[in-house]
Amino acid sequence: MVSVAICREFRERLSFSGMSDCLFCRIIAGQIPAAMVHQDDTLVAFKDINPQAPLHLLIVPKKHIASLNELSPEDDALIGTMMRRAAALAKVHGYRDRGYRTVFNTNSEAGQTVFHIHLHLLAGRGLGWPPG
Repeated sequence: MVSVAICREFRERLSFSGMSDCLFCRIIAGQIPAAMVHQDDTLVAFKDINPQAPLHLLIVPKKHIASLNELSPEDDALIGTMMRRAAALAKVHGYRDRGYRTVFNTNSEAGQTVFHIHLHLLAGRGLGWPPG
């Protein structure tokens, strides 16, 4: 398990940015514990507290972006990094060849409950189509 270690400067920026009520920003800042499976300069990944499959991870950028609707062209590489991290985590957990699903939910009607973009990685059971 990777520990959440965020520099003091980030914590200070968080408390003055208006994002201090964002659940994922608080997890990233180390204010709320999570079962971390990955952390780097750009992303964290942790186990979903309400898993919908045997493997259900959330890949979350450290940069606060409320939804896919708020992405800018400067965020293109970030989204690619999130997708590549999902593939790497699926491989590490033994699902690369068996199959896995990645999902971004955008806004309430689509199931987004935390307004900080995050990619769901689900695997380990049959995932029917259409979803939902």
